[in-house]
Amino acid sequence: MSIQNLASYDPFADVGEEQRVAEAAPVEEKKKASQVNNYVHIRIQQRNGRKTLTTLQGLPKEYDAKKLLKAFKKEFACNGTIVEDEELGKVIQLQGDQRQKISMFLIEEGIPKQDVKVHGF
Repeated sequence: MSIQNLASYDPFADVGEEQRVAEAAPVEEKKKASQVNNYVHIRIQQRNGRKTLTTLQGLPKEYDAKKLLKAFKKEFACNGTIVEDEELGKVIQLQGDQRQKISMFLIEEGIPKQDVKVHGF
């Protein structure tokens, strides 16, 4: 007996086929693929009711996540935190739907527009 409607939803599942292939590759090829696919992913997660959570992952190493979070919180008038993930590294979480604001902020700060990927419903 298989119950399929109880499967959990993975908000990071829409990463793309390139990254799934890179995850299955050996270590040397993973490093090459991660250097090629340096995308910044901005996603939204539904909490309860109308509440949402915006996540930002894949920031380049030269950006300080704490300073960036402080700027986001001040600029967008919302609260946020930094979550340390084993696979994804540092993930910035902000309250509310801040996807467009974050993408515009990052593009103004010098991250190329084609490297910023906005996901969500």
